[in-house]
Amino acid sequence: MKRLIDFVVALAVLILLWPILLFAAVAIVLESGFPVLFRQTRIGLGGREFAMYKFRSMVKDAASLGSYQTQDNDARITAFGRVLRRTSIDELPQLLNVIKGDMSLVGPRPDVPAQRALYSDADWQLRCSVRPGITGLAQAKVRSEGTQEQRLALDLLYAREHSLRLDLQIVIWTIARLTGKGAN
Repeated sequence: MKRLIDFVVALAVLILLWPILLFAAVAIVLESGFPVLFRQTRIGLGGREFAMYKFRSMVKDAASLGSYQTQDNDARITAFGRVLRRTSIDELPQLLNVIKGDMSLVGPRPDVPAQRALYSDADWQLRCSVRPGITGLAQAKVRSEGTQEQRLALDLLYAREHSLRLDLQIVIWTIARLTGKGAN
């Protein structure tokens, strides 16, 4: 049931938001050229690697210039990239990952392979027991203000207690963070 909901909602949102997607793509090209999309290897359901898509919000080859985590006022983020990140528009291409089945609308954010070292074997297995999401409990509750430990704990809590009801609550919390208190 969740996979069907993910597919239908992701397709509908892509159709509804195509003008925003097109505007973002053109703005990225005008500011810093191609490529428009950033592809990064992430870990999904069952520990399987996949290519996650985002609008490129950083300079070209940013991964070779710093950590996989960005910092406040990271010099690698472009001017338009700051707008994309503040509004979370940079995440919209992940709807393609949802349609492909790599991701869900709601679940723990997909980790990069290097983050495997942050988990015990049991916690990693639990983390990989659910499909990663565009938004999740950690994003809804603490977003980027939370510590790495807080986000990890919330991701594992979601993996233990996930349900359609919790997913709906997370969507509501995420919308509230994007449109009001806690938006960044």
